[in-house]
Amino acid sequence: MDMTTEDILKKALLDTQEKVRDFMHYTREMKDENLQSFFKEAAEEEAKQARRLQQFLGEIR
Repeated sequence: MDMTTEDILKKALLDTQEKVRDFMHYTREMKDENLQSFFKEAAEEEAKQARRLQQFLGEIR
């Protein structure tokens, strides 16, 4: 089954959003401040990617 560009973008967006949720969860679970900071930054970076994917989806619709 061939995936369309829209299908690929939707899947990538869902995967990225899941990573954001995971990283935010890890942030709350970590006791070490350095690890909290790392996972918070990782969540923010993934959120940027999610916004870009949403923009691309909006452009092709």
